[in-house]
Amino acid sequence: MYLLEARGLTKAYAGVMCLGDVTLRGRAGSVHAVTGENGAGKSTLMKIIGGVVRPDAGSILLRGAEVAFASPLEALRGGVSTVFQELSLIENLTIAESLFLGHEPATWYGALDRARMLREARRVLEEVGLDLDPRRFIASLTVAEQQMVEIARGVSANADIFIFDEPTAALGAEDVVKLKRLIRDLQAAGRLIFYISHRLDEIFDLCDTVTVLKDGRLVDTRPVASLDRDGLVSMMVGRSLEDYFPGAGTATNQAALRVTDLRLREGVPPVSLTVHKGEIVGLAGLEGQGQREILRALAGAEPCAGVTVETFAADGGLRRHDPARGVAAQVADNIVFMPEDRKKEGLYLSLPIDENMALGLHQKRGLGAVARSHGAGVAGMMRMLHVKATSAVQPVGTLSGGNQQKVMLGRWLMSGARVLLIEEPTRGVDVGAKAEIYAILRDFVAQDGGAILLMSREMNELIGLCDRILVVRGGRIVAGFSSGGVTEESILHAAITDGPHEPQRRAS
Repeated sequence: MYLLEARGLTKAYAGVMCLGDVTLRGRAGSVHAVTGENGAGKSTLMKIIGGVVRPDAGSILLRGAEVAFASPLEALRGGVSTVFQELSLIENLTIAESLFLGHEPATWYGALDRARMLREARRVLEEVGLDLDPRRFIASLTVAEQQMVEIARGVSANADIFIFDEPTAALGAEDVVKLKRLIRDLQAAGRLIFYISHRLDEIFDLCDTVTVLKDGRLVDTRPVASLDRDGLVSMMVGRSLEDYFPGAGTATNQAALRVTDLRLREGVPPVSLTVHKGEIVGLAGLEGQGQREILRALAGAEPCAGVTVETFAADGGLRRHDPARGVAAQVADNIVFMPEDRKKEGLYLSLPIDENMALGLHQKRGLGAVARSHGAGVAGMMRMLHVKATSAVQPVGTLSGGNQQKVMLGRWLMSGARVLLIEEPTRGVDVGAKAEIYAILRDFVAQDGGAILLMSREMNELIGLCDRILVVRGGRIVAGFSSGGVTEESILHAAITDGPHEPQRRAS
């Protein structure tokens, strides 16, 4: 018997079919991957199972009995816990309050049992390997910490079915290891896990079954052991894995960005690095080792104890920049920043595509400048980036993650940026859109003579996309590798140990 069986689920919005006659079955003790491009229907399918959305047609059977959840809380009480990709935590609650929201422990006379809630919160946090004070407010946590709290909240419910929606998108390598251990423990305990992911390595490492959706329809459900990576990608996007990453670039000897003696804070050794024209350089390392702080300091988004930043014009002329002047000043100097959390820091979700894209141009103009229409430029950029939308006035918040990322990237390409500083270039983006974004970034440095400094938690992304990889540990660069021949093992070795390793090129 299946623990859960969804039969013929169908859902449409405003006449647009999002899910059409999809059937999904899962057994106890299975880790069942659900994958496909953005817009394939994965999230709609899981939201129906998790009680967030009511289907237009179809049924759900739990242990052979039909159920119809009217809310996520009702689903949770029925044994289905969902860990959403888009963080749903309330920032002015504590971790403990967030973990037990909706099922708070009570005393015998009905009052909130706060002492028990703190004890239980500490136990759950320890179970997922999270060393945090449960009295801390959600607003004080990093994106990665919030994601782990989301996961802990699902575990605290002691459900029979867990839905993980891109759970590692914001996690570093160390937290990913903890999550995988947790999922295997749940599997061993007879739980059913539906695992939504675009990351092929995770699917082949964790999952025993995979269901592929495309355009709201079921493509197939197969044992993972019957597929290889190329076969799975072909099912998802209809093309070979060979076309996933663009070819390596050819950097010039001319520096585009030179950073000297960046001190994140007093007492931390300085960081110096150079990015050449035509080059993509990646920052690697374990979570919280300083990659994010380096990028944000250079972008003017966070303070630092001191730094010298220089860019070089085509004629060899030198220009100095002061990140302490803030993000707007760096944008005016054509050094732009793409944050990891595009929904909170990168985009105005309620505004249309054209206004979001034109923002980079407006930021370069004075307050007294006459407003201009950039309709033709936006339309051309949307075509070049293959943004899938009904029109340029469609609100950005209604787009898929990949298309939102393209809009944010298009903003800075339109602005004439010469240096891109990027946190997680493809977070929450499907494999098809990833390949398109990789090609766009490569074209930016190869054809337009730009330079990119980025960080990523995906090792295969760093290796496949970057020309050089700099490993950061404790706020300093400890090693550098050229892309040819570098392995995940060599990068991780440099990230966690002071022992010998063999970088192709040492970092300056």
